[in-house]
Amino acid sequence: MLHAMIMAGGGGTRFWPRSRVQRPKQFLTFSGDRTLLQGTVDRVAAQVPPERTWVITGAAYVAETRAQLPDVPAQNVIGEPQGRDTAACVGLGAAIIGTADPDATIAVMPADHVIEPVQEFRRALHAAEQFLQDAPDKLVTFGIRPTFASTGYGYIKRGGPAGARQGVTAAHVEEFKEKPPEEVATQYLADGNYDWNSGIFVWKPRTILGELGASRPAVREAVERIARAWGAPTFDDVFRATYPTVEKISIDFAVMQDAGKSGKVMVLDAPFTWDDVGSWLALERRNPQDAAGNTVQALHCGLKTNNCVVVGDGTRLIATYGVSDLVIIQDGDATLVIDRKYEDKVKEIVDALKKSNRGEYT
Repeated sequence: MLHAMIMAGGGGTRFWPRSRVQRPKQFLTFSGDRTLLQGTVDRVAAQVPPERTWVITGAAYVAETRAQLPDVPAQNVIGEPQGRDTAACVGLGAAIIGTADPDATIAVMPADHVIEPVQEFRRALHAAEQFLQDAPDKLVTFGIRPTFASTGYGYIKRGGPAGARQGVTAAHVEEFKEKPPEEVATQYLADGNYDWNSGIFVWKPRTILGELGASRPAVREAVERIARAWGAPTFDDVFRATYPTVEKISIDFAVMQDAGKSGKVMVLDAPFTWDDVGSWLALERRNPQDAAGNTVQALHCGLKTNNCVVVGDGTRLIATYGVSDLVIIQDGDATLVIDRKYEDKVKEIVDALKKSNRGEYT
């Protein structure tokens, strides 16, 4: 049966000051009235019932996650005592789900993506299930055809064709590539054989655990030790004692890069549009601009203001004059003003606040 595993542990620091330690990005709304986390669950609800929906988040976010997802069983919301990156998260989810349903198929997805139209995502997910019925030892991912030379996304180099299901075509993966410099990203775009890495995966728990065991045996042993305590009175103690000792590494570095080179991964040509909502400039892709190219979600008075993103809480006026290419974000007790070309550096501001003992603003 198909299970959904949602990774919701990130802090979303690039969306500071709206995203804070106590209110990270996945709990925020960026369009409509559903949060990014709720929207992720909504996308899979037609194929995955709540009892087969699992969320791995930070221990501090368990209560809020359960409040936002009241239909998901409380025990299916698992709070990491300490973030250890995606290899540990993925491995833990696979070990627990595999214990509950040894023949499961798991769709792994981050909690902070915007995907449209929903029915196309569901078609692609159904196609991935069918590919795995024929080749259960494969790891499946979704590739997004790039529309510009992004330096903020990882890339997947497509190889030869691997067939089609539900009208969705697949290719064998030749190689995973990390976030490239601009000149390399431009080459990837011109080449035409590179996809953006969506970070969405579909696989059998025994397959991903097998690959994890081959490359990072200590990680697999740790997550399986935790999974063996699942449902027992000792679970919390085992979890807290074991998980912080696990190597902190992404699933891409731990498994996917080597698995891709060895022909174990297939990439589906995603029939949907995808946005990882990675920074404030994502609002430009999600909302219309005014005649001067500004994206405004605020009480704003702008004169000679061009090509800016202006966001506020609606209770305080933001006035601008004679400025261009800025990102201006007002939220609560903090205001961000940054040149749009540096918008990917917001995390550095958050780090600087922590180092200067101003953590109450983060």
